[in-house]
Amino acid sequence: MLWQPSLPKGYTAMSPSALHEAIEQRRAELGERLVILGHHYQTDVVIRHADFTGDSLKLSQIAARIAGERNVEYVVFCGVHFMAETADMLTPEHVRVILPDLSAGCSMADMARIDDTIEAWTSIHAALEAKGWRGRIIPITYINSSAAIKAFVGERGGACCTSSNARAIVEWALGGGDTSARDDEDIKILFLPDQHLGRNTSAALGIDVAESSCVYDPRLTRKGEALGGATPEQLLRSRVILWAGHCSVHKLFRPEHCDEIRADSAASPDKPAWKILVHPECGKEVVDKADLSGSTEFIVRTIRGAQAGSRWAVGTETNLVNRIRAEAATRGVEVRILSSCQCLCTTMFRIDEPHLLWTLDHLAGDYARRIPGRKSDGVPSVVNEIRVPPQVQTPALKALDRMLRITNTPAEALARP
Repeated sequence: MLWQPSLPKGYTAMSPSALHEAIEQRRAELGERLVILGHHYQTDVVIRHADFTGDSLKLSQIAARIAGERNVEYVVFCGVHFMAETADMLTPEHVRVILPDLSAGCSMADMARIDDTIEAWTSIHAALEAKGWRGRIIPITYINSSAAIKAFVGERGGACCTSSNARAIVEWALGGGDTSARDDEDIKILFLPDQHLGRNTSAALGIDVAESSCVYDPRLTRKGEALGGATPEQLLRSRVILWAGHCSVHKLFRPEHCDEIRADSAASPDKPAWKILVHPECGKEVVDKADLSGSTEFIVRTIRGAQAGSRWAVGTETNLVNRIRAEAATRGVEVRILSSCQCLCTTMFRIDEPHLLWTLDHLAGDYARRIPGRKSDGVPSVVNEIRVPPQVQTPALKALDRMLRITNTPAEALARP
């Protein structure tokens, strides 16, 4: 997590209505030079200022497309750090990508550090080769990872994936990636950083994950335990090696929450039974008990297409569930969150209206007006710019490009103009 300086009191003391009005004024002043992106997990007070909403990759692609259509100078990404990195890689060089609060990171992405990953790659290969293994490991990284991890994967013939296309990417890798596997070649996957998405995807493809997968935990390696707690024998029989990472939000959903929903349905036979819809970042035991699982976009589409009178218990982030609940209620569809616990993305929550206004005031050259005794000089400035260096960007884009090629998604946004 990066360090974010505290905001001047002039921002934190503003009323909600004053913040809203000031942000909208800045948006009008900056006009087409500015694009504000809002991730699905943002609060409503931030989302209302966004030009576009969606998941992380979709928003970055939208930013790249809009930057090719008009004279965009600034992209303010109301999301987390890895999302802003991707937006920087996909947009033209002159576009400045800004994260309103540098402390808005992603705990899952932070669980896969580049030094740990290099150590794992080396030690896993050494342990397998000592057993006489002959094959290849193809790395896959979830889009929820740092640019450095994407670059690591891209340099080694691997690809990124999203929660919606993970199945296609895993199938591609098991087949040998860009080089078809020989009949006598053992292909393994190193899946970073979300073990649950990797496990759920592998199980959906028919892999016996209890027998043919294992977990590499870098925390155990740092404590002196070889191979992240796995054994050479486990590595040898595994088709998928799962990194010990997870989403701090989706781990809060438990199988007993599904049981409670089923019990509620049984106790109300006069009402439609609840359907359970969860994100594949949830644990396998939760996904197995659900009726449906899928990406954020899948969840939104499913609820929007649900029949009037149906009831849905949704296992994903609180702000998104609240938003789709309100929308669905207007169509006679009942939505509740799967668990009553506060399933909030706390790092995403760091992006708020004071930080957004602070960012826009700098772009307008009028930051000092909210600080008593200071006058603005009228010179625009950029704060919290996110830049991915070329030596990282080039191989990271290879991993992204492979993903879009494999899934037949238009890739025009990936080559930086």
